[in-house]
Amino acid sequence: MTRITDILVCACLGLAALVAQPVLGQSAPTRSVLDDPLVRDVGKQGLDHLYNLEFDSAREAFGQIDRRFSGHPIGPVLNSLSLWWEILLDIQDRSRDDAFYRAMDEVIRRADAMLDRNPRDADAMFFKGAALGFRGRLKSNRGEWFKAAMDGKKAMDYVLAVPDVSTQKADFSFGKGLYDYFAAVVPQRYPFVKPVMAFFPKGDRQLGLQEIQHTADNGYYIQAEAAYFLLQINYLYELDFDGCVRYVSWLRRQYPRNSFFHALEGRVYAKWNRNVRATRIFAGIVERYSEGLTGYNDPIAEQALYYLARIQMSERNFQKALDHLLQLEALSARSSEDSYFKVMGRLRQGMAYDALGKRSIAKSRYREVLKMKAHASSHDRAERYLKNAYRG
Repeated sequence: MTRITDILVCACLGLAALVAQPVLGQSAPTRSVLDDPLVRDVGKQGLDHLYNLEFDSAREAFGQIDRRFSGHPIGPVLNSLSLWWEILLDIQDRSRDDAFYRAMDEVIRRADAMLDRNPRDADAMFFKGAALGFRGRLKSNRGEWFKAAMDGKKAMDYVLAVPDVSTQKADFSFGKGLYDYFAAVVPQRYPFVKPVMAFFPKGDRQLGLQEIQHTADNGYYIQAEAAYFLLQINYLYELDFDGCVRYVSWLRRQYPRNSFFHALEGRVYAKWNRNVRATRIFAGIVERYSEGLTGYNDPIAEQALYYLARIQMSERNFQKALDHLLQLEALSARSSEDSYFKVMGRLRQGMAYDALGKRSIAKSRYREVLKMKAHASSHDRAERYLKNAYRG
């Protein structure tokens, strides 16, 4: 369900450049806010600051656009992007949720006012769809599946209301590319969604990849989004190491201060067992965390420590792995949430203690895991290792 909602959101975001086009059945196109020179220049600068986690500079740039287009839904959309990234960097922290929902509600209110005047206003359709999609994505992250699905369906209604246009401009390709790819791949990977997808147009995996690639190579507003989603596609679906390295390397060069992309880089190398490179990357994340750099927060450090421990365990360096896991436990103890890395770190503590011959401590860790929130196969593995010690 989470993946489906994310796809709907991305399709909305990917169609940003389309709003400058005439909507089907409209006698004359209205000029889009995205055509304005201020939006093109200052908006692009703001996006670059945003992806580099320079939130104050991003807010300053987006504030100029909001003041210039007072009452237009573009303002609260842009102003909420820093908030969105702050949520992504610490997904367990819900303290920003209400502010983000209020911002999306304001986008919808402004868009509805425009649609009352012109039911085919392309700007209003896009920004309302984007707000619904963002709202649905956050709800899916919070486990509110039904509400997320409803917002996602409403968002897609607006996306599909925008007609096909020429893909000569690279930004035009992104939203359609995402839809074409995921509409073809997701039903194959998750058969339970086939009844839902029957109500939507069929996808085309290869065409989708080509369209997203076109944006990644030549896009203006959303080149980074295209590179990020090609990274995810190659990591989760295509299982293409070279493709992952291509896009994560580009993102790291363009936005070297982005801790989210930094962690993704480490995960790429860890997934394909490039342990030396992965260790160097995750150690660098821990170092930046120690320096207190923006974005290098507790959750990012927990992730890095977990992967450092996992790599050491794969090389049978169990004491070194345990050192990382105990650091992870100290960090995760600051939060009452049973995050993925907190739970899996506790499980791996038990495994490390087992491998070191400390069976009684190991069993206590497995019992602790069973009292925590289940993530992936954490409970199954804890029960298995309680019966039969992990041997490494």
